[in-house]
Amino acid sequence: MKILQAQMVVSQSKDEALQTVEEACKQAVRAEADFLTLPEMFCCPYETANFPLYAEAEGGNVWSKCAALAKKYSIYISAGSVPEQGEAGEVYNTAYVFDRQGRQIAKHRKMHLFDIDVQGGQSFKESDTLTAGHDITVFDTEFGAIGLCICYDFRFPELVRLMVLKGAKVVFVPAAFNMTTGPAHWELMFRSQAMFNQCFAIGTAPARDLNATYHSWGHSIAVGPWGNVIAQMDEKEGYQLIELDLSETEAIRQQLPLIKHRRTDLYALEVK
Repeated sequence: MKILQAQMVVSQSKDEALQTVEEACKQAVRAEADFLTLPEMFCCPYETANFPLYAEAEGGNVWSKCAALAKKYSIYISAGSVPEQGEAGEVYNTAYVFDRQGRQIAKHRKMHLFDIDVQGGQSFKESDTLTAGHDITVFDTEFGAIGLCICYDFRFPELVRLMVLKGAKVVFVPAAFNMTTGPAHWELMFRSQAMFNQCFAIGTAPARDLNATYHSWGHSIAVGPWGNVIAQMDEKEGYQLIELDLSETEAIRQQLPLIKHRRTDLYALEVK
């Protein structure tokens, strides 16, 4: 299973962002990748005031263009995340996944909103304009089940464990850590979640743009089920091609059977 991660600069123009996505699709085809993964809010500058302004309903222009590109280039596209206009006027931070035929095969609304105030560091409050989602997202592909969550969601161990209990051997995480949380927690979080859950963890971030109001940490990353960093970028715009051997997941789970050894008689997480 080959994945091309596109660490792209977030443009203020949706059309420019979609042109960048098409160039990434071409790069993915040249690299014989199966999946293209995009960053969180890849077509919307990461500011709370922008989310309602950029929001589109499912089936809107950005959704349609990503679906068409997946079909045109016959690749899976994990289309980062976008502001989604909900049925009752609410706005969600939403991730879509399209298969090789351009069909939507997954949709995840960010469950945990990024409301933080770090002393001497970053302050941000997604709940000013966003509404939280409610669903744990795992979807099927020709390679097996894949989990999907967005940025701050991945900090919650319960969520990752539930995706794994639903069959996920890989978890996709479009994310946009900042210059406070990135240096402290980005690699640590991906390595720990992958190690504790014996799965692959794929984090795709925007490139750093110092002209923007929100400065992304970048460092798109791929971590293996042993907790090992397979590859990690710097902060600059570019691509990262990774190849996963999914048999590693089962081998590690057999040799070090963490999932099997859970004391479900004493504690349990319910899979719904």
